Amino acid sequence: MNTLVHLPLAPSAWTPTSPCTPEECLREPSATAGPVRRTARIVGAVLVILLGVPLALGARRFDAARRARLTMVWSRLLLRALGIRIETHRGFAFVSGSVEVRTEPAETGPALLVCNHVSWLDPLVVAASIPCRPLAKSEIAQWPLIRTLAAGGGAMFIDRDRLGGLPEVVAGMAAALRAGENVAAFPEGTTWCGREMGPFRPAVFQAALDAGVPVRPLALRFVQGGALATGAGYVGDDTLLASILRVVSIRGLVAEVTVFPGVRLPRPRRRCEARKALARVTEAQVRTALVGGEREPVAA
Repeated sequence: MNTLVHLPLAPSAWTPTSPCTPEECLREPSATAGPVRRTARIVGAVLVILLGVPLALGARRFDAARRARLTMVWSRLLLRALGIRIETHRGFAFVSGSVEVRTEPAETGPALLVCNHVSWLDPLVVAASIPCRPLAKSEIAQWPLIRTLAAGGGAMFIDRDRLGGLPEVVAGMAAALRAGENVAAFPEGTTWCGREMGPFRPAVFQAALDAGVPVRPLALRFVQGGALATGAGYVGDDTLLASILRVVSIRGLVAEVTVFPGVRLPRPRRRCEARKALARVTEAQVRTALVGGEREPVAA
């Protein structure tokens, strides 16, 4: 059971900044829930979180597959309690004009899942859509309740202010991938409001190269009535409490997840060159979905 808490950090090489701010980017929803429904959503979410504590403690004794399935169910319950519905779509294979890639069916084996980053909700949405271990900021491991939930769900942690620890994180990701687990990462390194997205940082892609698994791009959009719902975003100096209250007030909020076929580089490349190529190709793929690229629904 995983949750990602976004804390403002001083900019560094691993903490890129986004131009998005609550004042400039977060628009009012087209329809809002009444006070009774908002209260019910908050109470429901608290109950699901409390339920998650004993489940997280028990999940530590499960194998990776059972733990990921349990995390998926818990994430779906929490999102539903918050009033969020998930729609999963299948994206089509991507052909790059500048980088030679080989695509594989989305259902083939473990993969490094890479997704654009909009909100603290993103790891929940990804975990609710595909069994995986999310890569989260190390700050959440300092919060006792959240640490228990994240550890039970198999979350992996990264300290973006300590670049010296990055090889160890990548090695841990590669080990999980070799063991047959999906690992989810958000290579932008910060959140954007959903109308735009930032560049994918290449470092985490080394885990897929070391493990010999494909990279599977995911595109995430929050919509209301078919239109982009920026109110679900968590950007700039926004606070977690303000974001939660905003999310539970949106009526008919849907998280759209587009899952693309896995991507591999067919020919050996130098490590740095290969990471950058994978980052460039998968970022381009995700951008096509965010601007209305072709996709087809996937049965839940």
